[in-house]
Amino acid sequence: MTEPRPLILVSNDDSYQASGLHVLIDRLLPYGDVVAVCPDAPRSGQSMAITVNGPIHVTRLDDYHGAKLYKAGGTPVDCVKLSMHHILDRMPDMVVAGINHGSNASINVLYSGTMGAVMEGCAFGIPAVGFSLTDHAPDADFTPCLRAIDTLVPMILERGLPRGICLNVNVPDIGSVPADMRLAVPCRGHWNDEYKEYTDPHGNKFYWLTGKFENEEPENELTDEWCLSHGIISVVPVAIDRSVPVGNDLEWLKEISARYTSF
Repeated sequence: MTEPRPLILVSNDDSYQASGLHVLIDRLLPYGDVVAVCPDAPRSGQSMAITVNGPIHVTRLDDYHGAKLYKAGGTPVDCVKLSMHHILDRMPDMVVAGINHGSNASINVLYSGTMGAVMEGCAFGIPAVGFSLTDHAPDADFTPCLRAIDTLVPMILERGLPRGICLNVNVPDIGSVPADMRLAVPCRGHWNDEYKEYTDPHGNKFYWLTGKFENEEPENELTDEWCLSHGIISVVPVAIDRSVPVGNDLEWLKEISARYTSF
């Protein structure tokens, strides 16, 4: 008997209609059987949110170029969970999310629904990677991402990733295919002026998310933001375990147990 082709689960946060998803599916088909389970509407900024107070409806759609396609009325993480428990007939060999319309570098990895899907796959112990392009346009040209996909996907299928580690890949929109791809660290940064205030016709104030990203270390050549600003693809390993060892700056935390039990 011949070995089955690798099974690749695809999801995103831009919905099943996003052009970035279609480009990703087409690029993955040579590497395995593809099943895409995506939100029925855009779910950007959902991080690892799950639906807990309502039903989730799943609809099988027409195949897309040979890939099975589903839409679900939930978050990206819901899509991955439902795939594992109810949609797929076997565990996937890889989870791939994207291609996201917009960067998920730096602190944005914490907010990203695309990376939420990636981290959920990682939590299942499955090698997982997310691809993003620094262009929010619905009709963005995703050609700069193709070489990165062709480089990383077969290597991950062959070699795997350490348990608990997934990859956050961001591609700069430079109008051509980037000539370089580097392992990077997330830069320190934050968002300023995140909400703009408006007044509706009835005189009631409301707020709309906006803001400007502030890079706190623009000269650090090791960071993902430096790479992107210099036309380089950044690859950042992300750990789903967000705990850290207690170092000297947190030594005082070790006193908590003794102090608590002395009350």
